[in-house]
Amino acid sequence: MTSENLDHPAKGILFILIGVVAISVNDLLVKMLSDGYPLHQTIWVRSFVGLLFTMVFLQFEGGFQALRTATPGIHLLRGMLIVLANMTFYAAVAVMPLGQATALFFVAPLCITLLSIPILGEKVGPLRLAAVVVGFLGVVVIQQPWSTEISVSRFVLFLPVIAAFFYAFTQVLTRKLGVSAPASALACYIQSTFLLVSTGFFLVAGDGRFAQGVENESVIFLLRAWSWPPMADVPVFIGLGLCSGLIGYCLSAAYKSANAATIAPFEYVGLPLAIFWGWAVFGEWPDMAMWIGCGLIIGAGLFVFLREQIKNRPLPGRRARWGRR
Repeated sequence: MTSENLDHPAKGILFILIGVVAISVNDLLVKMLSDGYPLHQTIWVRSFVGLLFTMVFLQFEGGFQALRTATPGIHLLRGMLIVLANMTFYAAVAVMPLGQATALFFVAPLCITLLSIPILGEKVGPLRLAAVVVGFLGVVVIQQPWSTEISVSRFVLFLPVIAAFFYAFTQVLTRKLGVSAPASALACYIQSTFLLVSTGFFLVAGDGRFAQGVENESVIFLLRAWSWPPMADVPVFIGLGLCSGLIGYCLSAAYKSANAATIAPFEYVGLPLAIFWGWAVFGEWPDMAMWIGCGLIIGAGLFVFLREQIKNRPLPGRRARWGRR
């Protein structure tokens, strides 16, 4: 990424805030639809509508020629990792409080720090490693392994953390391979991958036969049969597609506009939004362990960002060279 791409912090912050709001609404809508539709149907409709919106953005960033790439395999791999991150996260959202799932997913920046050691060869000092430990301690507090009164299985509680690792690996891979393309093109690659995977799910499991006799609600959400939505649900699916288009474009545009250290902390706005939606729509309110765990995870994540900014502080007259998350 050239320094010319990193000269608009206000623009980057605006894009990330729009993207985070779209993510929170997207998660809310997916949870609302999880009782009646399989995840792969929700993703297919969301991605199809989102791709249409993204194509509009593409026309302002070079048109269809911008989709040409010398590294299609890299984009396919990135897309598959993001698909896995989404599937594992939404499988959890379907059966657990929205705020709790979101809080657990926010260990992703800490996972990025860990993965950057073996994959990027970065040196991570003891302070950042300590922050990672504190963040994962927050995960333990939220999951409460000592409690016998949990509303979901231990496996489901780990799904958002697994999703965070998939997401983190995607971002580290982006840094390592220097993935470069217009924001709309990157979003098109992702949406197309979602469409391919969800179509494959439909062809293999769209009749719901693999969900028969299954008791795990997350697995049922993944494998139940497709059903034609009534008119009342059509606006929800369209809203999902709009959110999907905004997410794909805004997150890419944000990290193309400003340094990651400037942009990334604003992603944490998504946690209070998730808690708000969980309370306002589903009557979910975090307990004390949840608040403590959230504090540990957010505090650790922000500390890591602060340390990375200090370690990569540019010399006078120069800008830091940050990869896009």
